[in-house]
Amino acid sequence: MAGILITMEGPDGSGKTTQISLLAKVLTSEGREVVQTREPGGTPLADRIRVLVLDPAHDKMTARTEALLYMAARAQHTAELIRPAMERGAVVISDRYADSTLVYQGVARGLPLDSLIWLNRFATEELTPDLTLLLDGDTDCLAQRVTSRGNKDRLDNEDPEFHRKVREGFLLLAAQNPERFRVIDADRTVESIQLDIQRCVQEFLQKRGR
Repeated sequence: MAGILITMEGPDGSGKTTQISLLAKVLTSEGREVVQTREPGGTPLADRIRVLVLDPAHDKMTARTEALLYMAARAQHTAELIRPAMERGAVVISDRYADSTLVYQGVARGLPLDSLIWLNRFATEELTPDLTLLLDGDTDCLAQRVTSRGNKDRLDNEDPEFHRKVREGFLLLAAQNPERFRVIDADRTVESIQLDIQRCVQEFLQKRGR
């Protein structure tokens, strides 16, 4: 496909949403078509699944149910929004994608990674991000950010050990996939983080001849 898929990953509170908006403005100013999206969500059906899976009222949801709901949302998201945009040549920037499932439901929940990898391939028809930006930060600091913004969802309410495993899982994935991941320190100002993000993206685009 002519387009590019950039994903932004990281623990809750790492500032992904803010950074994606800033990056999208820069790329748009360069004359590129940019599509911003998020997981779970991005389409009407996937957004309905998002409400279901993140609702704190569903505190008895099993890890397998959770994983399958994320996969269902991802399958619709990829087919309805991401692939068509990439076929047009757009730069798609997604707040989370398949790596989040490997970390949250795999590393943190303990589900078998080989099964999740297979399900991700099935749901996405083997679509892999071209570049993944991992915003990494101190778990306690990020937890304070989440608390300060209010309206915690079901995963926000998990205990500190869960969120520690999430951070470790993301760093492990980054170490295993250095050609795709760029790890960015999120314990800094918004401006400093954005400068690093823009540098990583511009370097990637230059290598791709874009």
